[in-house]
Amino acid sequence: MDPQYNPRTVEEVFRDFKGRRAGIIRALTTDAEDFFQQCDPEKENLCLYGFPNENWEVNLPAEEVPPELPEPALGINFARDGMQEKDWLSMVAVHSDAWLLSVAFYFGARFGFDRNDRKRLFGLINDLPTIFEVVSGKSKTKAPSNNNHSNNKPKSNNKTKSAEPKVKQPKAAAPPPPQPPQQAKEEEPVVEVDPAEEEDGDGGGGSEGEHGETLCGACGESYGPDEFWICCDICEKWFHGKCVKITAAKAEHIKQYKCPSCTGGGGSNKRARPS
Repeated sequence: MDPQYNPRTVEEVFRDFKGRRAGIIRALTTDAEDFFQQCDPEKENLCLYGFPNENWEVNLPAEEVPPELPEPALGINFARDGMQEKDWLSMVAVHSDAWLLSVAFYFGARFGFDRNDRKRLFGLINDLPTIFEVVSGKSKTKAPSNNNHSNNKPKSNNKTKSAEPKVKQPKAAAPPPPQPPQQAKEEEPVVEVDPAEEEDGDGGGGSEGEHGETLCGACGESYGPDEFWICCDICEKWFHGKCVKITAAKAEHIKQYKCPSCTGGGGSNKRARPS
């Protein structure tokens, strides 16, 4: 290495990294045939060097110990004929990635890069695909991880969906338009059950059939658009929230609501009396 060549700033070290990287990529791609021929297994330990001017060279390691710069992987030529060429090139690419990082951070340590400088240098390096990704064509390895996340998301969504009906079923938060069709469906079982439950019929079941409206099972008055109503999960009768002392906030925490009649088994007088 030229003694006058000393990259001292983050930008200069990154420029050095890019030049060496470009040379090695060229050796393993466009010049792969020439590189293959130079890595003769009959020769001694050979290394692949990349230079800041984007050139490459296959040569013996430096004789000086310790070397001026970190050295690339030794003996890449010995494995040439023992594996497929594509796999061999990929192996050399992996070792070259490690060597480039070691050289860049060698300069950083030598010239006193602080934490922020090292972080910025690695950020610039990490924005580039690795030599292995370029050589092996695996630069789009992020796709499977996104699929894994998407596979996990439906599982969490299924859990939330299964929990929602449990909350919605016992809640009878007063929806103005949808209530009449729901009440119409509920009128038929009320009429069928009326002979066996005469006490419930006295509370307003008969008036529902006569008027075709939703009437409070406690006070007997019709539904008001601005009033909160709640339905008993046992007798399926609707009540003003104020008549049974239930607010919309309180109903959020009720899993199964029972009206006063179904809870205490008392007479219909208690249910018909508004609070």
